[in-house]
Amino acid sequence: MGRVYNFSAGPAVLPEEVLREAAEEMLDYKGTGMSVMEMSHRSKAFETIIEEAEQDLRDLMNIPDNYKVLFLQGGASQQFAMIPMNLMKNKVADYIITGQWAKKAYEEAKKYGKANAIASSADETFSYIPDCSDLPISEDADYVYICENNTIYGTKYKTLPNTKGKTLIADVSSCFLSEPVDVTRYGIIYGGVQKNVGPAGVVIVIIREDLITEDTLPGTPTMLQYKIHADNKSLYNTPPAYGIYICGKVFKWLKRKGGLTAMKEYNEKKAAVLYDYLDQSKLFKGTVRKEDRSLMNVPFVTGNEELDAKFVKEAKAVGFENLKGHRTVGGMRASIYNAMPIEGVEKLVEFMKNFEAENLK
Repeated sequence: MGRVYNFSAGPAVLPEEVLREAAEEMLDYKGTGMSVMEMSHRSKAFETIIEEAEQDLRDLMNIPDNYKVLFLQGGASQQFAMIPMNLMKNKVADYIITGQWAKKAYEEAKKYGKANAIASSADETFSYIPDCSDLPISEDADYVYICENNTIYGTKYKTLPNTKGKTLIADVSSCFLSEPVDVTRYGIIYGGVQKNVGPAGVVIVIIREDLITEDTLPGTPTMLQYKIHADNKSLYNTPPAYGIYICGKVFKWLKRKGGLTAMKEYNEKKAAVLYDYLDQSKLFKGTVRKEDRSLMNVPFVTGNEELDAKFVKEAKAVGFENLKGHRTVGGMRASIYNAMPIEGVEKLVEFMKNFEAENLK
């Protein structure tokens, strides 16, 4: 069969152009006579791959010189522990709970110090972003933590929290490289790449240099110390080499597309196709407050579980994959990351219109 329209939240769709390039280089990467999967991470060829990937990411995000870029393993979930282990000097941190991943990070941080939930949208099933303009920031907080785009619930911070001078840490896994960001507003900005950047197995951590110290919590494993990875340029141990290689190709693809400003415009146009339909549909409805809607993850429901299941089944039959909502919330969810072409969203909406006509009789 041909390529499907893959609306998975992650691992997710990758640019076809990138996949074709990787396929061409699978057996022989640039005359080395081997695949990137097979080469030593200490080789000159791989050194060039990782250095170019870092530079291209720096160019895309305008990352200042006083920030390190680390290509790590363990996914975003490992950062839930790594962050407090390295940053909880006062053993106090403030968390804003806007979904499952922020909640998991908060619960993990409790193991290492006093984690305070200073705001939450749990009262309305995480369907909005709380007002973060005047939060009860702890005087001795080492940092304030957010999950910037909530994959499961489809919300996104449009304005960053007022941290009152405290360091902001953000998990951007599902909005990574979808729009321009001011890196200087964060102490750490990180994300698992399998949603919007590359294949599962890599987490990218962009961290301000003053946060990289030897002063970690007692018992912090060597592999969970930022300084170890920074000092060794992400090569302390064998990195997820092939994943980094694909990320590097995606970075170059984004540059060819015009960078993050161009991607934001494209993503806004793409999301509008789906949101505009949901706003006028008599069968489907979005589940997120309009002002907090994500450009990347769009959850929606019919209000009838049997009808939701019928929709997912019929959509799959005609080539729309992974539209079933997260198991904790049900319904449907279309993840429309950078690599999802606008044609895919347009065809999905066309299918939804036909489904609505047939099921509202």
